[in-house]
Amino acid sequence: MPFLINMIRSLMFLNILKKDQLLRSLNLQQLHYQKNNFFMNDKPIGLFVGRFQPFHLGHFLVIQGMVKMCRKVVIVIGSSQEQRTKLNPFTFEERREMIQRALQAEDIIPVYDVEIMGIPDVEGDEKWVEDILAKAGDVEKVWTGTPWTKECFEKKGIAVQDIKEVPGISATEIRKCMKEEGDWKPMVPKDVANYLIDIEAEEKIQ
Repeated sequence: MPFLINMIRSLMFLNILKKDQLLRSLNLQQLHYQKNNFFMNDKPIGLFVGRFQPFHLGHFLVIQGMVKMCRKVVIVIGSSQEQRTKLNPFTFEERREMIQRALQAEDIIPVYDVEIMGIPDVEGDEKWVEDILAKAGDVEKVWTGTPWTKECFEKKGIAVQDIKEVPGISATEIRKCMKEEGDWKPMVPKDVANYLIDIEAEEKIQ
């Protein structure tokens, strides 16, 4: 009988101990979540706008840096209505697919909060910015290498982060290489290169 009582007491003690350990674990997880959430909320919502004709390594490097600095990254594909022209050979859907493939290949999507959207051209700089902000939400910082874009957003009181071009890499140079049958593939992410080959991108360049 004493043996049975001691066994029951031991089981009760172990049960209490397990519950205590579980509660401690849950409290630590909650604390870790709150800590991460605090630091994430301290980061801005970042906006990166471009035509991405096509999406290249320079664009990718900017986004790679943004996801570490922002709690959310909004990628705006400008001139979304344009396609199959000299300056804008690719459709909005094709450009979005390029971006998604590049980011998914490096686990940026779905690990980080990234949203991709399109915005058509409109008359008036102020209207263009207002349309972007209405669609993108509470943007707090914009990444751009274009003086015109910088000026447009600064007029709205939004902070702008200047970005520098990667030497030798630009959408203009890539389109030129495509037209002249040059080697453009090293200038874009691997998954983008494969996609551009699949859709016969060189045939779309004027």
